[in-house]
Amino acid sequence: MIDLHTHSLFSDGVLVPSELVRRAVMKGYEVIAITDHADASNLDFTIPRVTAACRELSKRWKIKALPGIEITHVPPETFGALTRKARELGAVIVVAHGETLVEPVHPGTNRAAIEAGVDILAHPGLITNAEAALAAKKGVALEITTRKGHSLSNGHVAKAALAAGASLVVDTDSHEPGDLVDKAYALTVLLGAGLTKKQSEQVFRNSRKLADQAIKRFASLR
Repeated sequence: MIDLHTHSLFSDGVLVPSELVRRAVMKGYEVIAITDHADASNLDFTIPRVTAACRELSKRWKIKALPGIEITHVPPETFGALTRKARELGAVIVVAHGETLVEPVHPGTNRAAIEAGVDILAHPGLITNAEAALAAKKGVALEITTRKGHSLSNGHVAKAALAAGASLVVDTDSHEPGDLVDKAYALTVLLGAGLTKKQSEQVFRNSRKLADQAIKRFASLR
């Protein structure tokens, strides 16, 4: 399992990074990114601390732990600057909190995040065909999520991505131990979103490709 969207207690998760990663190891994960919620107030606080933990944990355990961030509920016009700052601070996976159906995300967030060149647009709700096409052009992955609530629009996201040729990844958006899933469960979520087994396997390959790129970026920062 490769999971590029999770949360520790540096935002609204319940686990310190070490326990989050340890539980991922026991779940059979190969790669986990810790992507705590952030805006202009805490990027510079969160990223260096998660980075330090990920470096140590990746040395000690059989897993690649990656420092990331989820830019969350910010004014759309600030996405470009915040994405650049996050990368400068060491985030090797930048996730955008998309226009989910279950939270009051500012309209225009999906497009702004894609234009900013984030790595993953998380739970992007009723993303438009034009936005999905832009994601394909910009190389931004659209997320199929195992997270309750956010997953309500998985079928729509899958359909839009497939029509536009945009990359899909599957993540958990974990906040607590019970949110972590194994690959078999992730596959059932992909199938439930209307993907075929072959298409689902491509989603797993997309996650691996993105993870491999992030691992290389992380290594270059040391």
